[in-house]
Amino acid sequence: MRPKNIRGRLRRALRRFFSERAGNVAITFALAALPAIGFVGAAVDYSRANSVKADMQAALDSTALMLSKEATSDSSAQLQTNAKAYFTALFNRPGSTNIVVSPTYTTSGGTQVVVNGSVSVPTDFMGVVGVNSITVSGSSTVKWGSSRLRVALVLDNTGSMADNGKITALKTATNNLLAQLNTAAATNGDVYVSIVPFANDVNIGSTNYAATYIDWTDWNANNGTCRSYTGRTQPQTLSDCSAARGSWTADSHTTWNGCVTDRGAPLSTGATAPSAGNYDETITAPVSGNTATMYPADQNLASTCTQPIMGLNYDWTSMTSLVNSMQPSGSTNQPIGLVWGWQTLVGGGPFTSPAMDPNYTYSQVIILLSDGLNTEDRWYGDGSTTSTQVDSRMVTSTGSGTCANIKAAGITIYTIQVNTGGDPTSTLLQSCATDSSKFFLLTSSNQIVTTFNAIGTNLSNLYVSK
Repeated sequence: MRPKNIRGRLRRALRRFFSERAGNVAITFALAALPAIGFVGAAVDYSRANSVKADMQAALDSTALMLSKEATSDSSAQLQTNAKAYFTALFNRPGSTNIVVSPTYTTSGGTQVVVNGSVSVPTDFMGVVGVNSITVSGSSTVKWGSSRLRVALVLDNTGSMADNGKITALKTATNNLLAQLNTAAATNGDVYVSIVPFANDVNIGSTNYAATYIDWTDWNANNGTCRSYTGRTQPQTLSDCSAARGSWTADSHTTWNGCVTDRGAPLSTGATAPSAGNYDETITAPVSGNTATMYPADQNLASTCTQPIMGLNYDWTSMTSLVNSMQPSGSTNQPIGLVWGWQTLVGGGPFTSPAMDPNYTYSQVIILLSDGLNTEDRWYGDGSTTSTQVDSRMVTSTGSGTCANIKAAGITIYTIQVNTGGDPTSTLLQSCATDSSKFFLLTSSNQIVTTFNAIGTNLSNLYVSK
């Protein structure tokens, strides 16, 4: 029998009971039974309301998930319209009325979409006592981006990258990775990226020539003009000019190309390692008057200047332009690339690191790609053969060095060796990686693209999964 028929018959029976002048026992029974009937009817109506609530919650959950995919680009009006459309398409309970769906998108303390909803469910039995409907409500929240990501791309721009299409593949792979990270970011600042092209030097930007953290000692001795010298050959350095009894005038620092070499004191006679603090392995702040802590300007015939480093930013167009302008030249000094990748993440020299919001957790990552073995730094190597001394600035036999210092700072290191020339597998890069899963040995240029894609997927998941 239909609920409405039951309710109608119940009302008619009650009217007969109350109009009857005889049969006090029947009237008394009816009056006593009324609360029991009300409780039973309420249980039926509330059971139905709970069933509607369960369906409503499922629809709210699905609506919130769908909105999370578009919330960053929708206006408030679009968000409201789409929320109502998604919900009504999913919620199929005829008879429910007064459907209200209200979405909210916020980015404070982590990005989230909250969808609140309510519906009115008509009653079948409780109408007897004047309750004609029950309002049920629910809420669903989808959070993402409660973590933030900062990535330093330390990219080999040495001469050997011109071979076998490696530089072309690197540009494609890096641009694809930037696109992945851009897509992962819900809002500006969720993902920051820096780009550090390196060879035997790095370029921190020629516009910083007036900065107090630059050490000009070697640059002044190698860039200038000798006058009133003896002999027929123009001396090219301060030392040669002095030997020729000439007068040396250093060039204006405005002509500097922006390149710096490794920090630290020059090798003393008979020394086997730089003295004064191993500043080439750390990001210790420069101290005025202590040249070993400062960044030595480097510009001579033996040095190679890459494209300038780009500090942490989310200007995806400018980063793409920088990547496309990279050109292979020079010898390999992985330690200097690493330490400047680290520098961009935490700030120092010409680079600043945006303050970290305490409402978020942060992951900091360095991705080092190189196709060769270390051949030259400020002190060691000839640019053509492997230098174990340069290696030792990166990872020592006791496990210290630049890589260990970076990992101790809580930064994850990915290392990639592009080995198209049959070189030995780099145990150095294996040791430098945070763990074995973060070292990649590639034997062809096209593997650069697939490897960067895999790393980009891991980093995007690291950001989005919160």
